[in-house]
Amino acid sequence: MDEQRIHRIFQISIVLKGLHALVECACGIALYFISTASIVDWVHLLTQEELIEDPDDFVATHLLAAAQHLSMGTQTFYAFYLLSHGLVKVLLVIGLLKGKLWAYPASLAVLTAFVAYQAYRYSYTHSIGLIVLTVFDLVVIWLVWHEWRLLRRHRA
Repeated sequence: MDEQRIHRIFQISIVLKGLHALVECACGIALYFISTASIVDWVHLLTQEELIEDPDDFVATHLLAAAQHLSMGTQTFYAFYLLSHGLVKVLLVIGLLKGKLWAYPASLAVLTAFVAYQAYRYSYTHSIGLIVLTVFDLVVIWLVWHEWRLLRRHRA
C-alpha cells in the first residue's frame, strides 16, 4: 500500500476518533445534567414495545435493569469518565491533525492505556463492542506510529 493511501487512512481514522470523542463529551455532559429518574423513564420508553413483544428480550431487559440500578454515584462516575476520556482524545486528535510532534507519543501512550483497560473490561463483560473498539484502537496505534516515524524522518 502506498504512503498517500496510508496517510489518508490515518487522517480518516483520526477524524473518526475525534467524532467519537465529541460523542463521549456530549454523553458525559448529558449524564451530569439528566436525573437518574429521567434516564430510567427514557430507557423504559425505549424498551417498552420490545418488552411487550418479548418480555425476555436480552438487550431490553438488561438496559432496563441497568437503568433501574443506576445510582447517583455511578452516574457521576460515568459522566466524569466519558467527559475526561473524550476531552483527552479531542486534544490528542487536534494535535495529530496539526502535526504536532508531542501528540504522536502522547497518543500512543493514551491509546495503549485505553486498549489495556478495554482488555481488562472485556475480561468481565465479554462485550463484542469492546473487541471492535480495541481492534480499531490497535489500527489507529499502528497508523499513529507509522505517521510519527515518517514525520520524524521527514523533519530530520
